Amino acid sequence: MHADHSRTGEIVESVLPYSRYLQRLLAGEPGLREDLVLGLPHSFAREEMEDFLEAHAEEARTEEGLDRVLRHLRKRVMLRLIVRDLVGTADLEEVMACMTHLAEVLIDFALVRHHAWLADPDRYGQPRGAVDGMPQEMVVVAMGKLGGGELNVSSDVDLIFVYPEDGETDGARRISNHDFFARLGRRLIASLNDLTSDGYVFRVDMRLRPHGESGPLAVSFAMLEDYFISHGREWERYAWIKGRVVAGPDVEGGTLMERIAQPFVFRKYLDFGAYESMRGLYAQIRREVARREMRGNIKLGPGGIREIEFIAQVFQLIRGGRDADLRVRPTLAVLEQLRIKRQLPESAVAQLATAYCFLRALEHRLQYLDDQQIQSLPDDANDQGLIAAAMGFSELGNFQRALECHRRNVTLHFEQIFATPLETPASDSVAWLWQDQDGRAPGGEDARTWLARMGFSDPDRVLDRLRAFRASVRYRQLPRSSAKRVDALVPAVIEAAAGFPAADATLERLLLLLESVSRRAAYLALLREYPQALDRVARLVSASRWAGDYLCRHPILLDELLGTEDAGQAPDALASGKRLMRQLESAGAAAEDDTEQKMDVLRHFQHAEVFRLLARDVAGLLPLETLSDRLSDLADLMLDTVLRLAWAGLRRRHRDVPAFGVIGYGKLGGKELGYASDLDIIFLYDDAHPDAQEIYARLCQRMNSWLTSRTSAGLLYETDLRLRPNGGSGLLVSSIEAFDQYQKHQAWVWEHQALTRARFVAGDEGVRRAFDATRDAVLSRRRDPALLAAEILRMRGKIREAHPNPTRLFDVKHDRGGIIDIEFIVQYLVLGHACEHPRLLGNIGNIGLLRTAGELGLIPRDAAQRVLDAYREFRRIQHRIRLDGEPAVAGESRVGNVSPSSVRVESAGLKREIEAVLDLWEAVFGTRWPA
Repeated sequence: MHADHSRTGEIVESVLPYSRYLQRLLAGEPGLREDLVLGLPHSFAREEMEDFLEAHAEEARTEEGLDRVLRHLRKRVMLRLIVRDLVGTADLEEVMACMTHLAEVLIDFALVRHHAWLADPDRYGQPRGAVDGMPQEMVVVAMGKLGGGELNVSSDVDLIFVYPEDGETDGARRISNHDFFARLGRRLIASLNDLTSDGYVFRVDMRLRPHGESGPLAVSFAMLEDYFISHGREWERYAWIKGRVVAGPDVEGGTLMERIAQPFVFRKYLDFGAYESMRGLYAQIRREVARREMRGNIKLGPGGIREIEFIAQVFQLIRGGRDADLRVRPTLAVLEQLRIKRQLPESAVAQLATAYCFLRALEHRLQYLDDQQIQSLPDDANDQGLIAAAMGFSELGNFQRALECHRRNVTLHFEQIFATPLETPASDSVAWLWQDQDGRAPGGEDARTWLARMGFSDPDRVLDRLRAFRASVRYRQLPRSSAKRVDALVPAVIEAAAGFPAADATLERLLLLLESVSRRAAYLALLREYPQALDRVARLVSASRWAGDYLCRHPILLDELLGTEDAGQAPDALASGKRLMRQLESAGAAAEDDTEQKMDVLRHFQHAEVFRLLARDVAGLLPLETLSDRLSDLADLMLDTVLRLAWAGLRRRHRDVPAFGVIGYGKLGGKELGYASDLDIIFLYDDAHPDAQEIYARLCQRMNSWLTSRTSAGLLYETDLRLRPNGGSGLLVSSIEAFDQYQKHQAWVWEHQALTRARFVAGDEGVRRAFDATRDAVLSRRRDPALLAAEILRMRGKIREAHPNPTRLFDVKHDRGGIIDIEFIVQYLVLGHACEHPRLLGNIGNIGLLRTAGELGLIPRDAAQRVLDAYREFRRIQHRIRLDGEPAVAGESRVGNVSPSSVRVESAGLKREIEAVLDLWEAVFGTRWPA
């Protein structure tokens, strides 16, 4: 033990040269050395701090005694922390956490005692609220590094004092609550800030309070909320990101503070305008740094700590309103979230985090010298050598080069993120087309010649379109700031469109998008700040009018174009599900009545996932069958999530998990969903509870409302529930027994045809097993081939009559030799042969079933291959034409006189495919076409 004690003493001696503050403390109070040596092997935990204060509670019964106890604890904590840091036992996280805990514990300890002294009945008494008469307590909000849980060893503490409501005290000398809490605040500040014979605790800075130094020392919640609404400035949003209750009624106060401060700090939308405001704020800081010749300051100077904080916080301001994960306060935690969410490259995050740790460690060592709040290297050469050695460098030059390298890295990333958008030479050269369409180009060419040379096929129409936009009421009524952004964007839009073969169509789609977002400054700022996003938009809308329309309806998806990795990778189903859960949990925590917020979360999430798929599809990276699988998987996830949310929202529930399932039919059942497909679904339950029918019917209604209601975020899915037993006149939900009986004894052949494409998509596993058993039993029933063929031919004839084609074009879906014929062939093969070939019961889609039928010898293999190739080609044509012409949202009005389900093309190029289908039809049914 003595040897260990001696070795610890040697460790203390080894670091004394790096801290004159340490030397002075131990020389002035030798008794501290023994305490230091005994405690050095362990970090100074919060509990140990609280135990010390409790042990000295009697001494702290007077103001003088309180101040002495606070300072004695600080000395002990500082001594141990400095030594542990300098010998490498404590990492940066321990240093910041220890100082943060010290500040929190001391502020709370002092606050409780000063409140009790002021609230003595013989003095002012307890402050009470004017509304409910309840006792009031002051809430201490920490800003800056204390608020972020990353306090420096010699930092000041930025505090704001807030109390719940106005009123007056109930003691012998009654005063207003406002006066009481101002007095309390002054006493608390004195206990922390005043320099006594024992030193000080923390320097206190109150300048971040509402109205700054001219404002009241303490404000009520109502005053603070009114200030944010009426007077809050952009830089205060930045400051309040780290605002956190550190003393007072934590639970209630913290909740109230979040409700007041969070809406001020974090916008509900993506706030890309934060770039501009943060640039302005940092420009002021740089001017002040230059004026005071503080270029070497590792906090405020170029490449310093503040630049790293700004990088983290601009992303928080932009996205924190929609992403609760980004509302964390510590800088390193924010950087890690930016890495996870791919907002910054991993290499950039690694360099920034490494620089942050280096600069913070250096900052601490500068402050260890004399316990002063400094962030610049000393002028004295000996002190410079001490700092370099304390940082682990044997030579001063190596340390200086490492410091400069870190600062260069920070500056590089800072300037990339905060760079002012520059006009390209091409944009400058076409700006006149927007400002004065009747003028002439700098080289003397008129506008039409200029546009033709850029690649536009109809210059007159382009000029008319630009004039119409500029003369529109929408443009003329824009705020000046938004009009300036539009003026800067239109030339860039013209330039971007000219880079694509269909320049005229691309420009029209880009202008439609610009018009649709022109009143939403955040999206204008996004396109202005991220020129690469505009290039990606142009590429997308050039390839697909559907994509342009989708963006016009959901401009929030523009943000998806900023992440190149996300745009280039298919969504991961498991990761997507987890991300959705986090977003829903955040929406639930933000409000009491959260149904609409959660509906919006679902819609934003689904739109974003669809858009990611669309970006890959347009880029040619996603085969159509894979796309359909992904869209179907997404619909399954949405239905499963909606089921859980709708069940949780029912007032009357008889069990925690519903014995309930959702069955998908049609394109959903066959996993052939398109972008705008509706969902053919039915609902089943397996529950003997006497009220099950009524409860599950309400669940179905609620689910359908969650799916089909239009909110500010748009629509989730259109649904079609007509395939349930007895169709539109049947019950909304059926028991599994009733469904089984209906399918076996009452269903029409066409309903069994539909059942071939049905699958369980969400809900209880017991319902899944029961449904699968019924489906297998019904589909594998032995049927008379002739009667089955006759019934299917009759149904095909009815569908043909319902979809006449008066044109000479080929209707890819409904005309003979098209998709419907292929589907009917497959359904006949399943219903007619599954009794002998169970492989046909698999829900493997039309292509897989055709291949299986060929392998089983039910149809010629070569015929099966030709028809499945035709099926693929028909679906490809449908997909291509709808991408370029169909409305973006299911259920919208028709385009011209063509319904969304009609895709008609010249038949000359499809003769081989059509003949292959008709040949197989004749081979299966014995006739070329039903009568």
